[in-house]
Amino acid sequence: MLSVVKPRKVKRSKTFADYKADARNWITLATGEYYPDILKDACELYKPVLVLFGQLLKGSESSIGLFMQIVEQSDGWMRVQLARVFRKYISPETPVEMLKQKSKAKTICDQFGKGFRPIHKAQAAFTSRPIPDEALCAVLWEYKDRGKKGYDLTERFFSVFRSNFPEFPIKGPERAGKDVLLGEVFENYPKPDRPVDFVVYDSTKMEILAIGLARYDSDRGGAQEDDRTGGYLNCADEILTYAKKHRLRTKVIFVNDGPGLLLGSMWDDYAYLERSRPGKIMVATLRMIPERITRDWLFS
Repeated sequence: MLSVVKPRKVKRSKTFADYKADARNWITLATGEYYPDILKDACELYKPVLVLFGQLLKGSESSIGLFMQIVEQSDGWMRVQLARVFRKYISPETPVEMLKQKSKAKTICDQFGKGFRPIHKAQAAFTSRPIPDEALCAVLWEYKDRGKKGYDLTERFFSVFRSNFPEFPIKGPERAGKDVLLGEVFENYPKPDRPVDFVVYDSTKMEILAIGLARYDSDRGGAQEDDRTGGYLNCADEILTYAKKHRLRTKVIFVNDGPGLLLGSMWDDYAYLERSRPGKIMVATLRMIPERITRDWLFS
């Protein structure tokens, strides 16, 4: 009698959605700092900034004149801090990133100058506060390590990836540094200035196996949430459409981590993003990397 061979069940690989039930166990929590413990260091760091701002403010005849004096400061760090204080006292509607760029000075004055707080009102407001102003120093302190958690995540991802795949070169800024532009990775890429965080190669053929982005979400929701996942989807579609046209096996990896993933619909949105291109897009937290990113997946 012939025995009947039962077909072997193929075990389905876990998706990002499958981790939602115990999502809290799969995210990395960065350590923070306690209030008011930070005030002593914050006041020491930013007192010179407030003293200089006060001197410039006192000697200025107009708010535009004050801003132009700040722009001319030669010390880059001091210039940025003064611009942040300027925004708080005189022009809260001016985008922070514009204030940080010397080349944008005239544009800022043209577009926002009419809305600058009159200099005499700014002078009165400033002199009503102590030096150092603990409240303002605490606000400025929040800027100090902005981006650090993202740099930590990228650095740790590079370390984990290299440990698991020493044979696959991975290139990109491991902390602060210039993003990789896809125009420098792919020939005739449709959006050559598209920035990404890392590129994974097959060293034997120098084939590009994966393009990746890494972000740490401390706190995110609402419109920001939609912007992030919507931007990711557009980026992935662009890369994978190019890969298909040029018959490349290149995939897209989104390394996302942090408590922001637990807010709103973020986890579901990333799960949808991964499902939009099955086998071509992977979303993973740092703790998922060892079991989710495999050699078989990279070469599939």
